[in-house]
Amino acid sequence: MSDVKGASRSSGMNIDSKLVRELAELLAETGLSEIEVEDGDRKIKVARQLTAAAPVHAVAAPAPVAAPLAAPAAAPASAAPAPADDPNAVKSPMVGTVYLSPEPGAAPFVTVGQQVKAGETLVIVEAMKVMNPITAPNGGTVKAILVDNAQPVEYDQPLVVVA
Repeated sequence: MSDVKGASRSSGMNIDSKLVRELAELLAETGLSEIEVEDGDRKIKVARQLTAAAPVHAVAAPAPVAAPLAAPAAAPASAAPAPADDPNAVKSPMVGTVYLSPEPGAAPFVTVGQQVKAGETLVIVEAMKVMNPITAPNGGTVKAILVDNAQPVEYDQPLVVVA
């Protein structure tokens, strides 16, 4: 039998459904993908699955009031696209944490300037304790690595440019 809060009396578990609802609303308001709250030995984690149909909302920081002391030189009109906008960028298929090497202290999977073959592992994205290799869709040269080791990444975020 379940009580009014939806917790099972036989399991001895008491779930604070009001807190879970508040956390879910906070997820929706902030655009976060997960929230975890710990109180003593009780831990509540609320997460939402991001899909291609669900937009990811970003909050822009306010622009600084003071102008910079030296303006950067303007890029030439024929400059190459920024690495993140590059059509050859390999993007994350999921939300998670990116790792550039197979284990701490090991050499990275790839370095800038390295030749790679189609199917070769570029990075790993850990999601829900599962290590997911992200592979090169085609052969080429690694032009840029756009993330840092152990950095959280979002769905469709550019990771590596291979051209």
